[in-house]
Amino acid sequence: MTGTGGPGFLAVDSGGSGLRVVLDTGAGRSARGGSREPVRTGARGIDPGHLMEQLVSLVRELGTRVGVTEVGTAVIGAAGLATLGDGLRAELPAALAREFGVRTVALAADAVTAYAGALGPRPGAVLAAGTGVIAVGTDLTGWQRADGWGHLLGDCGGGAWVGRAGLEAALRAHDGRDGGSTALLARAEAQFGPVTGLPGQLYPRPDRPAVLASFAPGVAECAPRDPVASGILRSAARHMAESAAAVCPPSGEPQIALTGGLFKMGDPLLVPLDEELTTRLPYARRVAAEGDPLHGAVRIAAGLAAGALGLPTDGLMLDVITTKG
Repeated sequence: MTGTGGPGFLAVDSGGSGLRVVLDTGAGRSARGGSREPVRTGARGIDPGHLMEQLVSLVRELGTRVGVTEVGTAVIGAAGLATLGDGLRAELPAALAREFGVRTVALAADAVTAYAGALGPRPGAVLAAGTGVIAVGTDLTGWQRADGWGHLLGDCGGGAWVGRAGLEAALRAHDGRDGGSTALLARAEAQFGPVTGLPGQLYPRPDRPAVLASFAPGVAECAPRDPVASGILRSAARHMAESAAAVCPPSGEPQIALTGGLFKMGDPLLVPLDEELTTRLPYARRVAAEGDPLHGAVRIAAGLAAGALGLPTDGLMLDVITTKG
C-alpha cells in the first residue's frame, strides 16, 4: 500500500447485498467504500479468494484516500461464518497479512457484529431480523445463539417466514379453505399477478427467501384491518421472543436491542413483539440499537487495536488470529 500515514484498522461487513468497508487511520480519520456483489459460496463455504478479490481494490483505494500505509488490525464480519466459514478461517488471515501487512485478524459472525453495533461490550441479547432472523446473546464470558437456520429449517418470524405465511393465507382464500385472507389475496395479486402463477415465480428462483420476504411489508399493511395478517405478525413476534429468551443472560440487568430491516414494518410487528418480550424477559431492559453491523465491526476493530476487545472469543462466533505479518 502507498500513502503518507501509519497503521490503521480495517472493518468489513460482508452480507447478501455485498461488502461494506471502513478503513480508519487509528486517529479518527476514516474512509468508506463497498461493492454490491455478494461474496460467493462453494464447497468450502464462503469463498476467501472472491472476498480478497473485492477487498484488495477497495482497501488500496481507501488507503490512498486517507493516507494509510499499513493495516495492523482487520475485522471481517460475514454472514454465515459460523456454518460456512472453514475456508475463511484457513486462508483469509494469511491473505490479509500478505496484501496489507495485517497482524491481527478477527473473523466474526454477522450476528456478533450486529450485537457489537447494537449494544457494544455489555451483557444482553440482540434480535437481528431481515429476510431471516437470529438471536445472539452474551454474559461477556461466552456466546449463545438461537435460530438463524435459514428459511427451510428455521428463521422463524423473519421476513421470508412472514411473507410465506402471508402467501399461504392468500392461497387458502383463493381455494376457499379455512384460514384464508381475502385482503392478503388481493395484496398478493397486486404484487405478483394471479396467484396461480406463484409456484412458477418462486420454486425455480435461487433467491426464494428474498422473494418471500418481499411480501412481508404487504402483511404488515393488511394487519390493522385483517385478523389473519395480524395473527401472522403476532406469531412472528412470539417466535422471535422465544429466540431472544433462549440467548438472554438469565440474571442481572441485561439489555435487549432490535436491529435489521424487518423492524421498519413498525407497530404491526413491534407492538406484539414488545408484549412478548415483556412477558418472557421481564427483567431485561429494552434499548435502542446504537448502530448496525458495520458499526459493530468498527467497534471490534478499534477495541482490538487498543488492546481492549471487551467481548468473548470462542473460535466460531468470534475468532481472533495473530498472523506473522
